[in-house]
Amino acid sequence: MTTTASKQQPSTQLGGSRDRLMDFRVWDGMNFSGWLRMMSRNRFAVSPSRVAMSLIVGALGPMHASLWALQKLLYGRKIEQTEIREHPIFILGHWRSGTTYLHELLVTDSRHTFANTYNCFSPNHFLVSSGTFKRCFSFLLPKLRPMDNMPLGFDRPQEDEFALCNMGIGSPYLTFAFSNRPPQDQEYLDMEGLSPGELARWKRAFLWFLKCVTVQDPKRIVLKSPPHTGRIRVLLELFPDARFVHITRDPYVLFPSTVNLFRRLYRREGLQVPRYEGLEEHVFTTLNRMYAALDRDRPLVDDRRFCEVRYEDLVQDPIEQMRTIYDQLELGDFDKTLPVLKPFVESRSAYKKNRYEITPETRAEIARRWRGYIERYGYSSEEAEV
Repeated sequence: MTTTASKQQPSTQLGGSRDRLMDFRVWDGMNFSGWLRMMSRNRFAVSPSRVAMSLIVGALGPMHASLWALQKLLYGRKIEQTEIREHPIFILGHWRSGTTYLHELLVTDSRHTFANTYNCFSPNHFLVSSGTFKRCFSFLLPKLRPMDNMPLGFDRPQEDEFALCNMGIGSPYLTFAFSNRPPQDQEYLDMEGLSPGELARWKRAFLWFLKCVTVQDPKRIVLKSPPHTGRIRVLLELFPDARFVHITRDPYVLFPSTVNLFRRLYRREGLQVPRYEGLEEHVFTTLNRMYAALDRDRPLVDDRRFCEVRYEDLVQDPIEQMRTIYDQLELGDFDKTLPVLKPFVESRSAYKKNRYEITPETRAEIARRWRGYIERYGYSSEEAEV
């Protein structure tokens, strides 16, 4: 890539930035077959300082297998027979576009449920293990997300993409583990190029996980994972009546914030000491691939089941933006959510966003590479946050 690098420098020190060997990490919940497949495809190219991390993940595999067998024995028939009567609400949008905030707003509604952090990090057995493990190991989880100081906890909403990783399913998130190798599983960003067997396996695993979440709490599930942005067609094959909320954000903030996020995930979750080579190119390419798929699949969804919101409008007036979402998607009586929604919004009112500086060269490259996104969603360099 020929672009001059941007200067991503958040203005605050972030919580949880001091990494410890025994901290809880994404891969700690991975089943043994998934771990072995991830390691072998990357030729076991683990950095010496990360060998212990890798061995911990591998050593936990037999425990996960035993708990999976126990869950299958106790809940297997119930999981298979469970119906997801109310099809999910999917939050779409690029990383750092406000998907987490929107997720948390939607799940304040007691009529909704979600996949929490423990579900996603232990997807193979959380129905039988969550109570004990959350009590015993919550101290290993950072209190704040390392990229933005947002609260983190086993019971908080989480990205279901991590569940797929830990079930041994292909995912672009496996790039975080081996960041010095070419980006992993990019075909899962738009579900193009997968074999029929790979696609069927992804569908089975995803549906099984959501059935487990439904067994735990039988309500409409609200799901948030940025890769779903390019998967509308496949999601509709599973859930024809699904709702979609798409959130966008100023790309001149989106780019440096995503680079900062990926740098931190490479460092914290990686089994290699990251060199960050090609990181900016990866961010540019990923957005374009996801949004090409979104543009392709958007006509498949009726307007009553698809809603768009800008992050800038959401943080300016979250109550009215949420009211619009409820009205457009026909999610029920919005006023019933207000007694819980309003206090949550007030609790987040003091949150300070990270701020970034980017070079003029990088700003020009964002304008060139993401021109389609900028024009389609009405952004310009003049209105960018600084």
